[in-house]
Amino acid sequence: MEPLITLQDVSKVYDMGPVQVKALDEVSLDIAQGDYVAVMGPSGSGKSTLMNLIGCLDTPSGGSYRLKGREIASMDDDDLARIRNREIGFIFQTFNLLARTDALQNVELPLIYSGLSRRRRHEQARRALEAVGLADRMHHRPNEMSGGQRQRVAIARALVNEPSILLADEPTGNLDSTTGDEIMALIGRLHAEGNTIILVTHEDELARRAARVIRLRDGRVVSDERNASAGGEA
Repeated sequence: MEPLITLQDVSKVYDMGPVQVKALDEVSLDIAQGDYVAVMGPSGSGKSTLMNLIGCLDTPSGGSYRLKGREIASMDDDDLARIRNREIGFIFQTFNLLARTDALQNVELPLIYSGLSRRRRHEQARRALEAVGLADRMHHRPNEMSGGQRQRVAIARALVNEPSILLADEPTGNLDSTTGDEIMALIGRLHAEGNTIILVTHEDELARRAARVIRLRDGRVVSDERNASAGGEA
């Protein structure tokens, strides 16, 4: 079976005035459907750039990125927008929720351009909130919820389109340790249910929960190892 994600000699160069900065330097890796990968590295290692490329928020300067066998470089802006909406769920440390709308409406946002009826959108958003344990908070606004509850809303929003990949960028960065553990347990459960998870983190403790750890330095992959101690939901 072809990998869900294939990167072959992918580079990313940014023009910073007269200077060129190589954020990724010929990165090659495969990620299978259902994998749970942590991407680690110091500041400036390229991990955020790699996340942006996998999430189709940016495009490579060189090399090949295939998602489900499709070459990303051959897609136009509309194709990339559809990929971001249907194939990829984003989870950020800052939640990125709309303050004046309730949890149900926030989770519905990715469905607005899907052509679904309002009733279907409500149903899918409700199921996603139930899946993250927020059945009793559907009509609360973000300022009426704790940080952990807001992150659960963000995870429900990422899940609502049943994407191929969940990209989590420092998902516990704005949470206390207890709440962070709860969110990581939820992400572990989502992986156990068959979701493909790619987690960007600088914390070894979080990376140990993943099945695989990829470490970057200076834009290159310096290690790519299976994690025998991965704890799933623990």
